[in-house]
Amino acid sequence: MKRSMFFVSLMTTVMLALVFVGCSKPPETEKLAAKTAMDAAVSAEAPRYASAGFQAAIKIWDASESQMKEKKYAEAKQGYIDAKAAFEKASGSVAAGKKAVVGEVNTDELKATLARLEEEWKNLQTLAKKVEAKLEKKRPWENDARTFSESLRAAKEMIATDPISAKLKMDSLRPFIDSYTKIFKQIEAAPEKPQVPQK
Repeated sequence: MKRSMFFVSLMTTVMLALVFVGCSKPPETEKLAAKTAMDAAVSAEAPRYASAGFQAAIKIWDASESQMKEKKYAEAKQGYIDAKAAFEKASGSVAAGKKAVVGEVNTDELKATLARLEEEWKNLQTLAKKVEAKLEKKRPWENDARTFSESLRAAKEMIATDPISAKLKMDSLRPFIDSYTKIFKQIEAAPEKPQVPQK
């Protein structure tokens, strides 16, 4: 009887030691999984379209980081598990957030908007060529024009696969067309500088 009590006592002590040793190890696997989920949420634009859920996940992440510094590894481990779930939930809410921002998206309307943008872009390029000689700095226009072309192409490709993002991208292009059209029309209307005859 004494021997079995000693054995039970020894086993209990060993089990408790294993539990404490297991908990004293930093939860690096859980931290990495939470960080991966955070990066995926950022890539999915959760900070913009699922802001509340993303901020809640960040708070959980920050608390877990503090617990790691304090060597409270069991709490940190659970925190990272919770942060991972919160980041994944935020990522899953992005589509609904985008839809709330832009409303229902009609593919035919998007195609019509794209056609108008492409036509306005051609008109703007024609206007740019007219005023090219009057432009003091051409490089900003050239860089912006290249970026605009790439963005317009990306929006066109997104219409079939991600119409909400396509609409958001096209909406972001409108100010470019408007501002450069206004600038170029002002340049076009400005009188020519008189040429000084050279002797």
